[in-house]
Amino acid sequence: MKKSLVCIVIFFSLNLPLLANRIYPLVMEFQADRAALSRTYANPLSEEFFERMDQLYQHWQARLEALPYNQFTEDEKLDYLLLRNYLEKTRYFHQLEQEEFNEIKVVLDILLTLESFYKGRRRAEFPQPDKLSLAFYQVEQAIAAKINSLENQVPFDSWQQAELAASAVEAFRTRLDEAYSFYADYDPDFTWWMKSPMGSMNKALADYAAFLRDFYENTAVKDDGSGIIGKPMGKEAIEKELRFNYIPYSVEELIRIGEEQYAWCEAEMIQASNELGFGDDWKAALEMVKDTYVPPGKWPEMVVELAEEASRFVEDRDLITVPDLAKETWRTTMMTAEAQRVNPFFLGGESIIISYPTSEMNHEEKMMSMRGNNPHFSRSTVHHELIPGHHLQQFMNQRHFPHRRLFNNPFWVEGWALYWEFNLWDMDFPRNAEDKVGMLFWRMHRAARIVFSLNYHLNQWTPQQCIDFLVDRVGHERKNAEAEVRRSFEGRYGPLYQLAYMIGGLQFYALKEEVTSTGQLTEKAFHDFVMTQNYVPIELLRARMKGDPLPKEFTSQWRFMD
Repeated sequence: MKKSLVCIVIFFSLNLPLLANRIYPLVMEFQADRAALSRTYANPLSEEFFERMDQLYQHWQARLEALPYNQFTEDEKLDYLLLRNYLEKTRYFHQLEQEEFNEIKVVLDILLTLESFYKGRRRAEFPQPDKLSLAFYQVEQAIAAKINSLENQVPFDSWQQAELAASAVEAFRTRLDEAYSFYADYDPDFTWWMKSPMGSMNKALADYAAFLRDFYENTAVKDDGSGIIGKPMGKEAIEKELRFNYIPYSVEELIRIGEEQYAWCEAEMIQASNELGFGDDWKAALEMVKDTYVPPGKWPEMVVELAEEASRFVEDRDLITVPDLAKETWRTTMMTAEAQRVNPFFLGGESIIISYPTSEMNHEEKMMSMRGNNPHFSRSTVHHELIPGHHLQQFMNQRHFPHRRLFNNPFWVEGWALYWEFNLWDMDFPRNAEDKVGMLFWRMHRAARIVFSLNYHLNQWTPQQCIDFLVDRVGHERKNAEAEVRRSFEGRYGPLYQLAYMIGGLQFYALKEEVTSTGQLTEKAFHDFVMTQNYVPIELLRARMKGDPLPKEFTSQWRFMD
């Protein structure tokens, strides 16, 4: 048998469960459909985009509903529920975004005569440049008149609406510019007519967007002085997100859980403080631990030592399977000074991204970076980022049910990494009181994330209040607290991301206790099962792990904290 044929046989034998799964090809087809439409209807702030994507979601919901659910295997049922939930969630928030767009789309009315230009460019329709030049001139005049008329009208209710209106104009300008670039210089007649009008239109649209960005009631607070501009989601959207993530707790209950977890951390912190000779003044103990930072040039090699120590710790105790290739392929990189404004600590995956001072930082920033990334703090977060945390997760996700990566959810991602901080604490991973302070600092921080992120999204706290909370209640360096809050509300994270660390960790912790205390699984078997299922909401993972039935109308009922 030829070598290539041997490889094909091995591939199919290793992937038979996946190839036999009838939902797997549907997941792949849906992703291909959506990607193709997103590339075609490339203006995400246009009516055609919202309408076409909603048609896509409706089409796929109908296709799923027509499938013979009761004939599926358990893995197929799980994938069906994952895809259906994903479609419901995506369509729900897509429709919310469309409603928000509908409230501001009037600002685009004067531009719509130019829409046919960028739509026609998709199939290289030949524009009549003399007529297009006139249309550009007329629209430019209309923009100037619109700005003048709006100055005497009632502005938007909020800065969020003004920001969206400005973004819609900028998105329209991007599409016009892209269409112009398609013809310019390739068609001399087009270039002769359109070069000047396009330059003039770019300026007119930029001025229009700038005007709209400030066109809102002065009573609406955009910046509370922190310089952090976020978008509170409101209670209804948060509760919908919780339902889509199979979390059967109210917002108020989650805040209470966060406060209870914080109280536990504070009590343990006081014990560690007493061990260090600071009595009940745990913040003094925390300051002492921060001062154990190392010189910048020495820090990366210490990070590697911490990573290898954590990997040995879980392997020596046979807690989880760690493939040799996973240990071989992680690497280190350094975080830029600009990136540290958003993330002052580690980021991880196949590479662990190390935060530490650079020459462009001032003295205060350098000290805060070093103190916030001291060895005792970092000992509990290096394994969070690498093994058995995010690097191992990503390594296994590429090899087991890879189509489930579509269903990425923060409770599984961050909850798993935080669960290991719980688990290693129980196994006496901290060597001394300084290590305990470091681990407790991060655990306290994750509890605080529940409280400050939910209060912010409920419109009860401002970003500055969140910063002060992290400084006063957790003991963060102020610059690091600012970066954490900026990351929470200005980054690419959903409204549940920050609370998902602690809540997801508590879910995994409760599930491990449930299946290991009854003898259903060993601890290693539990960990390995989680790592071979890919992104699955933890309540659905629990049902699959325990062999519980998966009814088509599966609803969240697992009160893991009760």
